[in-house]
Amino acid sequence: MTLLDINKFTPYAVGFDRVFAQMNKYLENQAKSTGYPPYNISQIEDNVYLIEIALAGVKKEDISLQEDQGTLTVSYAPAEKEENWNWLYKGIASRSFTQRFSLADNVKVKNAKMVNGLLTITLERLIPESKKPKQILISE
Repeated sequence: MTLLDINKFTPYAVGFDRVFAQMNKYLENQAKSTGYPPYNISQIEDNVYLIEIALAGVKKEDISLQEDQGTLTVSYAPAEKEENWNWLYKGIASRSFTQRFSLADNVKVKNAKMVNGLLTITLERLIPESKKPKQILISE
């Protein structure tokens, strides 16, 4: 299923097919998102981004993080356990989830940490030398 009609752009854009494919991937990931768990995305420096995911009551050992072909996937499946508790009210969700984030070219996961129920993933855009500005010498 194509969510973006690239035919509207192709008469004016040459070599952008990868960009359009990434946009479609992003739209597909967003269409599948349930909004759970809640998260924030922020830019903390020019090339550094932060994803914060609220995971109350979740152990870091039960979280799976995978980066593959421009997609960061965060998933959790709670272990089946028997609780002998008589819940009067249970407001903290403990359901499984899979959350996907589309990453731009050259954006990589720098690190991830879990502190007090908040999973923090730091991403960094690594600009290759070939794409950095360079001084051009003028010949005689």
